[in-house]
Amino acid sequence: MQYFVTGATGFIGKRLVKKLLERKGSVVHFLIRKESEGKVAGLREYWGASASRAVPVFGDITTKKLGVAAEDIKKLKGQVDHFYHLAAVYDLGADEESQVAVNIDGTRNTVEFAKAIDAGHFHHVSSIAAAGLYEGVFREDMFEEAENYDHPYFRTKHESEKIVRKECKGPWSVYRPAMVVGDSQTGEMDKIDGPYYFFKLIQRMRQLLPPWMPAVGLEGGRVNIVPVDFVVDALDYLSHKADINKRCFHLVDPVGYRVGDVLDIFSRAAHAPKMNLFINAALLGFIPKSVKKGLMAIAPVRRVRNAVLKDLGLPEDMLTFVNYPTRFDCRDTLAALKGSGIECPNLKDYAWRLWDYWERHLDPDLHIDRSLKGTVGGKVVLVTGGSSGIGLAAAHKFAEAGAVTIICGRDQEKLDEACKEAKAKGYQFVAYAADIADMADCDRFTQLLVQNHGGVDFLINNAGRSIRRAIESSYDRFHDYERTMQLNYFGCLRVTMGLLPGMAAKRKGHVVNISSIGVLTNAPRFSAYVASKAALDAWTRCASSEFADVGISFTTINMPLVRTPMIAPTGLYNNVPTLSPEEAADMIAQACIFKPVRIATRLGITGQLLHALLPRIAQIAMNTSFRMFPDSSAAKGDKSAKPQLSPEAVALQQMMQGIHF
Repeated sequence: MQYFVTGATGFIGKRLVKKLLERKGSVVHFLIRKESEGKVAGLREYWGASASRAVPVFGDITTKKLGVAAEDIKKLKGQVDHFYHLAAVYDLGADEESQVAVNIDGTRNTVEFAKAIDAGHFHHVSSIAAAGLYEGVFREDMFEEAENYDHPYFRTKHESEKIVRKECKGPWSVYRPAMVVGDSQTGEMDKIDGPYYFFKLIQRMRQLLPPWMPAVGLEGGRVNIVPVDFVVDALDYLSHKADINKRCFHLVDPVGYRVGDVLDIFSRAAHAPKMNLFINAALLGFIPKSVKKGLMAIAPVRRVRNAVLKDLGLPEDMLTFVNYPTRFDCRDTLAALKGSGIECPNLKDYAWRLWDYWERHLDPDLHIDRSLKGTVGGKVVLVTGGSSGIGLAAAHKFAEAGAVTIICGRDQEKLDEACKEAKAKGYQFVAYAADIADMADCDRFTQLLVQNHGGVDFLINNAGRSIRRAIESSYDRFHDYERTMQLNYFGCLRVTMGLLPGMAAKRKGHVVNISSIGVLTNAPRFSAYVASKAALDAWTRCASSEFADVGISFTTINMPLVRTPMIAPTGLYNNVPTLSPEEAADMIAQACIFKPVRIATRLGITGQLLHALLPRIAQIAMNTSFRMFPDSSAAKGDKSAKPQLSPEAVALQQMMQGIHF
């Protein structure tokens, strides 16, 4: 028996051809573009067929009679017993022009070609979309009753089926698969479509919430899902039956689910929070269309909606069909399949395979370069305070990743030593001596960067000064506040504002500001330091709002304590868990790769919540710690004295082992 197949390289077509070739003595002629000739060998290998049994016919679905050469038409004339038309656009997000060209014009061209070669039975693989948004149950003997198919995808599916029904002169059959997902045995799928669009949302829920936490889902309309192996098996079996002329078969799941049920099934498969409460999406229908249209006319509303949809990988049209109103009767198909052993498996039994395959092979994040090298390779990165501590550790990471790494500091000897370290490791730093606390020197420095490097792509504002001293010990030391603010706030701003114009001109750039956990916890004895960092945090929030639409992003890192020379004068920190400079540098690298708004530790966030929700209790807790841990000897001006910790302070330190301050 000889077959002709369009769309043989597609997800369904590729598997159907394999199935047809399993029939003894079968020969499959398949349409393929001339420019895709190189794929033929791979297809034959997949099908396990020789050149004599899998025969390519070169042409194009969008041209008259498929653009097949006259000599090929002559060879095929009267030879084809079954003609399968699967070539189509199956994408809700495709533009209308391409859908019309392939789905409507392509079907007409295919019918003409089938007639030209005197093909036997014509099998048209349509879609349940041909019913439009029909309100109620759509039977297999219904077609003209379709309604609400204004959307290009629904309309072109309906029109293509109409062409077969009206213009095909020989015997024909129509098959309407439901939403086709991956193989129920392997999970294999070739693209993101249908329910897969919601997988990223489910994944985010799993990352944020424990699986036992109840979640709220949308009940939504009916959605029908079938695995590709069921569609292929049913199509192969039904198309070879004798009594199928001018009949339509719904290749659907006879059970069917609501949108909320489907999301819950996949949430369980992903070990994400289960949806215990469902809200009927139809309730949103009370909002007048004019109000919705008016909201979408507001630019910020559109930007927020588009940003959310883009982040979750959801096409805009997907939300239109959340309340899908149609159910599909499939009694004729069930009767025809009776005794064949072919039936649609229960979604609950194979959903885990679909999820597993998506997460291993189709998750869009798998194809994004999340390495530091992929982010900063070849880019210009400036690390202020890069001659020691956190800055030096971060500079090494950037240089190893292939960035043009610029470091600055006040001490030329330290800069030279840092450059020697880099050279010994096989890369180099570009070092500039600069005093970030000096506004004139900041201007000179940023001008040099623009002249010599064309500005920077990544700015790491790391240079800073910390002072741990109680306010009562600072009555006659107001300069503590002035010099801390001068470096941590004004100096940082001066450098940033000197480089922002260049970033804005290129419409790209990322700024990482090293703040402190103290800003979140309002740590006592750090009033000068915390105030300067809090000012920087506030400025960053304002700046990120102003530059959000010009390609410049900002990350604030509320850094916990790090073992650097900055905290060395405070001896009691020797017994407190702290990060190494390398661990802190990892946080900076993550800030550059993922560009979050903020990076903070759990302790810092807990402190911020405590101050926001229970401010009086937070004050008591902070005051208790203030009295437990005295000023360091350096803060008191007596470097020889050793800090004396109370038994309560020692006990608290032991209790909080592993919690980074």
